[in-house]
Amino acid sequence: MCNKRASQYHKVEIPPPQPFLKSLKNTLNEILFADDPFRKIRNESKTSKKIELGLRHVFPILEWARGYSLGYLKSDVISGITIASLAIPQGISYAQLANLPPILGLYSSLVPPLVYATMGSSRDLAVGTVAVASLLTGAMLGKEVNPVQNPKLYLHLAFTATFFAGLMQTCLGLLRLGFVVEILSHAAIVGFMGGAATVVCLQQLKGLLGLIHFTHSTDIVSVLRSIFSQSHMWKWESGLLGCCFLIFLLTTKYIKSKKRPKLFWISAMSPLVSVIFGSLFMYFLHDHFHGIPYIGELKKGINPPSITHLVFTSPYVTLALKIGIITGVIALAEGIAVGRSFAMYKNYNIDGNKEMIAFGVMNILGSFSSCYLTTGPFSRSAVNYNAGCKTALSNVVMAVAVAVTLLFLTPLFFYTPLVVLSSIIITAMLGLVDYEAALHLWRLDKFDFFVCLSAYLGVVFGTIEIGLILSVGISVMRLVLFVGRPKIYVMGNIQNTEIYRNIEHYPQATTLSCLLILHIDGPIYFANSSYLRDRIGRWIDDEEDKLRTSGETSLQYIVLDMSAVGNIDTSGISMLEELIKILGRRELKLVVANPGAEVMKKLSKSNFIESIGKERIYLTVAEAVTACNFMLHTAKPDSTVPEFNNV
Repeated sequence: MCNKRASQYHKVEIPPPQPFLKSLKNTLNEILFADDPFRKIRNESKTSKKIELGLRHVFPILEWARGYSLGYLKSDVISGITIASLAIPQGISYAQLANLPPILGLYSSLVPPLVYATMGSSRDLAVGTVAVASLLTGAMLGKEVNPVQNPKLYLHLAFTATFFAGLMQTCLGLLRLGFVVEILSHAAIVGFMGGAATVVCLQQLKGLLGLIHFTHSTDIVSVLRSIFSQSHMWKWESGLLGCCFLIFLLTTKYIKSKKRPKLFWISAMSPLVSVIFGSLFMYFLHDHFHGIPYIGELKKGINPPSITHLVFTSPYVTLALKIGIITGVIALAEGIAVGRSFAMYKNYNIDGNKEMIAFGVMNILGSFSSCYLTTGPFSRSAVNYNAGCKTALSNVVMAVAVAVTLLFLTPLFFYTPLVVLSSIIITAMLGLVDYEAALHLWRLDKFDFFVCLSAYLGVVFGTIEIGLILSVGISVMRLVLFVGRPKIYVMGNIQNTEIYRNIEHYPQATTLSCLLILHIDGPIYFANSSYLRDRIGRWIDDEEDKLRTSGETSLQYIVLDMSAVGNIDTSGISMLEELIKILGRRELKLVVANPGAEVMKKLSKSNFIESIGKERIYLTVAEAVTACNFMLHTAKPDSTVPEFNNV
């Protein structure tokens, strides 16, 4: 009886201690704290914490503002005032380049920097207008709408293009499609920027020579024809004054870059100094120099709203959309590249998707407040960095300085000569012609140099759109060729090791009799499956001819090293199945080595493993070679395979 009871007790299942204690704790909590008044408060605090984290993600200012100090404020104020001294003359100059009223250059340095200061993740980026985007806007928009004959429509379309550019940038950031911007390779950007800078410099000869009528085309042939066909209208006074300011600006830039890098403020202040001296010169001597045109009246006051001026009617909405997308991509690529460069110097990271959203929102809100396209220009950001900025608050200081200028100082720019603005643009653009980078591309990669040169020549001898299409098209073509024509090479064994390497790169590597080891260097897709099948066939033919000539043993096994095959599609699997049949007719056997997890998953689902046999798939090339050698020395190779670490 006792034994029976003992056996019954022995069969009782006791729950594991941890789950049991956990359930007991939950039960006690439900009983004791059923009416806990603080539960709702705790839940609300969790919700508020999530909201706070979300706000910090969208507005990085909430993150760095918590640890802000007085020392940071001092550095940011100095940086902000310094970049404002550069932003004011540059803004006026670049607006002229876009065939827009000069005041828009100041408007565009007010609202966008304030938006970026709250949403941007870069500490060093200084927001404002840029020459290339300004030239793009002026060139593309000027083809359809004459800025002189129809200035109101031209202005409204510039705002609309800015809106579409901001909308596109925001969508790219929200959808995490930053790879679209990466289509513009480094080589393409170097060539495109250099070509655009060359065109901009040539177009500024209009201001230096005091010409009134000038071509709207951007190619070098049209620009030079327009200049020399009006040689009788050249004004020596304008040319002389422009050359003087150009020499001054280039000298200060040389001092900063070559002699004393710490004297960056000389180069940063030189545009504003040029504007001041040029305005004083014209104020006192404008009666004696009638051949030098000047800006004229600039309206006082903060940005007027322009949201009601956006044009969404046909046929202009299509034009604005095209200009917005093209200029938006260029501005985005430049801004993110500049931000990442300075982040690397200071050893911090910026979020590319956050940057896209910040650029997009600031351009959308800018289009509502009489601004045209803005981004993070390199020249202004370099000044901001060298001035010792600590946070994005320097953009706020710059915006405040621009606001003070708009409210009180715009009449002082009345007599600013246009030749000064042309000199400022030329000085800024010369830094974008990066011939050292082009030479580096030539030494490093001839194809990249070809991309760079194509982009440059396309912009200089065609249009900016042609240069952009050429650079992107050639870069995409290279990507397609890389995917469509992956490298495949023969591998040999490094003596006294289990290492196999390309026999062309390692002359000491020896091939093995009866075996041909081929390495596929890339994914196997529909675009390259036929090429790989034919290429493998040619390698086999060459190897058999070599063995036949030397009188060695005939080929028996083909080992495919798939360590570099990151993915494979159905066309690639069909190619492998065809390859098995082709090799079978030639009395050859296929062995697969080192397929990745994703590749193995698809090979398993497609029943390829069953068709080839598990005994012919191995973890490493060394194991595959050992197994093949074993099978070659057995009477029944397929039935007496040793147990290796098969996949």
